[in-house]
Amino acid sequence: MLLEHKNAVIYGGGGLVGGAVARAFAREGARVHLAGRTLAKLDRVAADIRAAGGTAEVAEVDALDEQAVNRFVDDVAARAGSVDISFNVISSRDVQGTPLVELSVGDFLQPITTVLRSHFLTGRAAARHMIGQGSGVILAFGGSGGGTVVPNLGGFQVALEALEAFRRQLACEVGPRGVRVVTLQTGGVAETIPEGYEGREELVASLVEPTLLKRTATLEDVGNVAAFVASDKARTMTATGVNITCGAIVD
Repeated sequence: MLLEHKNAVIYGGGGLVGGAVARAFAREGARVHLAGRTLAKLDRVAADIRAAGGTAEVAEVDALDEQAVNRFVDDVAARAGSVDISFNVISSRDVQGTPLVELSVGDFLQPITTVLRSHFLTGRAAARHMIGQGSGVILAFGGSGGGTVVPNLGGFQVALEALEAFRRQLACEVGPRGVRVVTLQTGGVAETIPEGYEGREELVASLVEPTLLKRTATLEDVGNVAAFVASDKARTMTATGVNITCGAIVD
């Protein structure tokens, strides 16, 4: 198994993407520590993992709360013995559909502040332990979009570009201590659009149309790639984004 004896922390572990990655990590042998603000969602993912023979624990943690994040990571390290993987996939709280010139300052800054604060806090907390043990992987989800420009995304695209800058800076500083930092870049996962959502078919079509493979990454795809990138099989990969856009972005 790719992640045997690894301890993985997942923020937003009760969501669709976080849950898919958690299940993949557990399937590959990792002990999964799910963090989020809604215990009921975390418990459902944990139950699935345990039913499949995996190990999962849950904790109510606000990834924007500095003290809460530090306590959580310190506790995982103390109880489990290490923090080997940290994956952050919390919501960016973005406001889309309004042109920038009509957007309020608060709505514009909200995703930028949310993304940078949460990734700084969770990445810093993990890195402190990983530096001490001389190994670890910090994963982010989203990516910059490869220069693609789409109107009316508010501060969302700006937040992703800032996240990539943070990833590069963090990778530069922690790399010499054996810690890797990688972003998983998708062009959107169709399964995350709820059934019955107004305009769902058109939205899915807009995600599929620019891809070279004429499909989007599935939740299973995201989990499988995340497990590989987090494993020692990918030990040469850091300070980079992994393109799983099915060719929507051509590097």
